[in-house]
Amino acid sequence: MSDQIDNPRAVAGDNSGGATAVAHAQLKSIIERIERLEEEKKAIAEDIKDVYAESKGNGFDVKAIRTIIRLRKQDPNERQEEESILETYLQALGML
Repeated sequence: MSDQIDNPRAVAGDNSGGATAVAHAQLKSIIERIERLEEEKKAIAEDIKDVYAESKGNGFDVKAIRTIIRLRKQDPNERQEEESILETYLQALGML
């Protein structure tokens, strides 16, 4: 059992060095792709933050813009149901 723990190929049931090298290359490629995408995601998040700052600088309400973005992502039926429930609650509380 100790040999299997010390030798990853034995645990995986692989006795060929070539397959291990291929798996190593694939894993390295996957990790590098994820890292690159994480960097791109970070850059995009910074760009979005800049656009919100620009909109605020132009006098727009950022909270309202965020709400509009969220609503546009929703399915129209889900949005209508949410608005209906909200209206019902507001009426029940005497806010409408």
